[in-house]
This record gives sequence, structure tokens and C-alpha cells, in this order.
Amino acid sequence: MKKALLTLAISALLAGCNPSDNDSQPPAPATQAYEYLVQLSSSAEGIGARPTGTEAETRAAAWIQDHLTGWGYEVQNQPFTYTRSGTEKHSQNLVAELKGQSDKVILIGAHYDSTGEKKGSEGATDNGAGVAALLAVAEALKDQTLPYTVRFAFFGAEENGLNGSRAYVASLDGDAVAKLLAMVNYDTIAGGDIVYVHSAHSDVAEYNCAEPSRYSFDPKVRDRLLAISKQSATPFAIHPSYGGYPEGETGSWSDHAPFACLGVPIAYVEATNFTINGEDGYDGYSQSTNPALWDCYDETSKSACDRDSETQWGKIWHTEHDRLDKMAELFPGRVQQQLGANTDLMISCLKEPGLRAPSR
Repeated sequence: MKKALLTLAISALLAGCNPSDNDSQPPAPATQAYEYLVQLSSSAEGIGARPTGTEAETRAAAWIQDHLTGWGYEVQNQPFTYTRSGTEKHSQNLVAELKGQSDKVILIGAHYDSTGEKKGSEGATDNGAGVAALLAVAEALKDQTLPYTVRFAFFGAEENGLNGSRAYVASLDGDAVAKLLAMVNYDTIAGGDIVYVHSAHSDVAEYNCAEPSRYSFDPKVRDRLLAISKQSATPFAIHPSYGGYPEGETGSWSDHAPFACLGVPIAYVEATNFTINGEDGYDGYSQSTNPALWDCYDETSKSACDRDSETQWGKIWHTEHDRLDKMAELFPGRVQQQLGANTDLMISCLKEPGLRAPSR
């Protein structure tokens, strides 16, 4: 009897040492997103800076493609050429699709190249964070059937002229354009003080479209993301009106612009700070009030103590601060938190998009 009891006790003890089913679960998408950000943007642990037109940009494209194909996605590799300073350059877009109940498409895009490497930037916030979030979303949803088809687009050569998104848009025929329900641009979604979501500008002249009559500034995608975010611990913000830009509207300086010119409703997510009176006013090009990013910051005026002598202007993008080691020193935990929030929000949005197909 004692031997039997001892055997049962040992069995129970061993069972308690075995990993549970919960222990074998994959990391949460938010956790995975940060791991992908490290792999992409940290030179110590991954690729690092990815200057447009370099071998590092090409390696980043291969790294993205390897992940997507590993999850079972069929990846369209779209090479393209563009001219820079009279010289022909080469890059590529990577596009993967998750078929949904409808053939109407929600496209989520992020550029994977970077700039500012001569100043020490590794492109962590601009735009490793956007790429990392898209990859984590693609991985989390890979076996699901959603209301709409989801297209993940990773654009090359954004930093010197939106070349990847322009090439992609130029490749679409009329039927493909008609199926595009929405485009969400994830560019610099983590790092700055506040996460904003924008729609296109209400004045088509701001976008210099080849066919202005097709242009859309419908804010419904922005408003949907804003509504979903308000149910989370990290609600998005709408920027206040500033010179030439009405509340919540943005310009044509990132990959959403070619889609707006096609007539596709867009939303553009970025982390910055529109409350700062920066070098050129309240334009969002100063990302933070952190004193380390200023020669001298005046909290009262929300600007430099001396506007004539200031050299830093609270900037992260394209500077020596746009790398994970620096961001961890300046803003402990912020990149992880904002990146995770954007990842979770996009998953929620794609599961319940709350968008109706347009009649165009």
C-alpha cells in the first residue's frame, strides 16, 4: 500500500513539473511585434539601418518575405525602378493577401526602408515599428477568415519619394482599384509622445493628383480606428487645426497619398506631438517634449527657449535617437506599449471593420 501511495505521489509531482498547455501557447501579437522590431532595426541583434537603395534594404525585404512565406502566405514580390538624381535605382514591394468572406480589400501598408543613417539612425520608429506591427498582425490572423480580404503591403524606397507605393498603385487595373475598400498607412506608429490618426486632406490640391476627380478624403477609416482605439488603454488623438491643415487631416508625404489619389479612403497613423511649436510651427515634426531632445525646451511656450539657436527641436525621426537602445533610455517601455497597442487595435479592426463598401 505504501509503495502504491509513493508511486502516486511521484506521478503527481512529475505531472506538476510538466509544462501546461498555456505554457506552450505562442507569444501574444504585441510581444511578437516588438521581437520583430528588434530583428529588423537593431544592428546589434538584426539588420539595423536600411537606407533606400542599399543591400540592407534588400536584406530587409528578404527577411519580411521569409516570415510571410513561413506562415503560409503567397507573397507577390514586385520589383520596380525609379530615378534619383539622374540615376536609375531599384527596389521592391512585398504583398501578401489573406482571403476574406468578401473580395473587397482592406490594405495595410508600411515602408521598410529607412534614412538618417549618417546621423546614427537605425530606423526603429521610422519605420521599423510599422513593419513589425504588420508582421505580427499577419501572423496572428493567418488561419482566420475575416469579413474582408486583407492585403499586407510592404513598400520599398519610401524615404526618397514614395516610390514603392507609387509603383504599386500604378500596377493596379480598374477592377483591382474598385475592390479597395480602405488603406491604412502605418508609418512611425511608435516613439512620439502621442499616437494620432489622420484622414487625407480635404483640399485635393495638397496631393497633386494626376486625376484630381478621383481623389477621396473620406474620413471614415480614420474615424473607425479612432472609435476602436477609444475602447483601449491607448486611445488615438486627432491633431488640432494648424496652418493649412484642418483638424485631423494630413498631407501627402507618406505612402497613403497615392491611394487617396485613386479615390480610396485612407487613414494614416503616426506617433508625434502636434502640441509643440516646432521649427516650422505646429506641424508634428517635433516628436517629443523630452528635454534630452532639445537644447532647451520651454514648457510654457511649448517651444525652444531660443528659437534662433535651437538645433534639436524634439526630433526623433532621421536622427541618432531613432534606434531602440536610445529610445529605451529616453522613453522606457514606450515603444513596446505603443507598438503593442497598434498591433492589437489593427487585429480588432480587421475582425470588425465596421466599413461599408462604396458604390464607385
